[in-house]
Amino acid sequence: MMPLYNIYLKAVEMMQFLLIPLLLTFTRIWVAIVFFRSGYLKLTSWDSTLYLFELEYQVPILPWELAAYLGTAAELILPVFLVLGLFTRIFALKLFFFNIIAVVSYPVLWPGGFYDHQLWGLMILINVIWGAGPFSADYLLNKKMAQKKRGLSRFH
Repeated sequence: MMPLYNIYLKAVEMMQFLLIPLLLTFTRIWVAIVFFRSGYLKLTSWDSTLYLFELEYQVPILPWELAAYLGTAAELILPVFLVLGLFTRIFALKLFFFNIIAVVSYPVLWPGGFYDHQLWGLMILINVIWGAGPFSADYLLNKKMAQKKRGLSRFH
């Protein structure tokens, strides 16, 4: 029985080795595309965006015009960091809270789009918890910093 279990464990280990990096990359890019498209649409139809923020969206605390600018900027800037996988956890966490604010600010969205926002929130949390994975700028930076650290320790 144990050899069969060991084969199972090896198969799971191999699957995780191959699929987790793809999952982390997929979730980063999928969510980035969704939010970037939304920001681009807001930017290209700015009058409509201002109308929505003034009369439809109910962003807590912020004045509607500031919310329009900050929301559009967030949707255009945060996804770039996600695609690159640069400082992923920080920017994914910001996007996670932005996603929550989007849901809270637009109750009309709940019947039709709440599921999408839940899915995107989960995808974002995957990257908050596990990071960007090996196909990212974070991975390259960590590797470079580790090499630098090893290089410095030889001289001490």
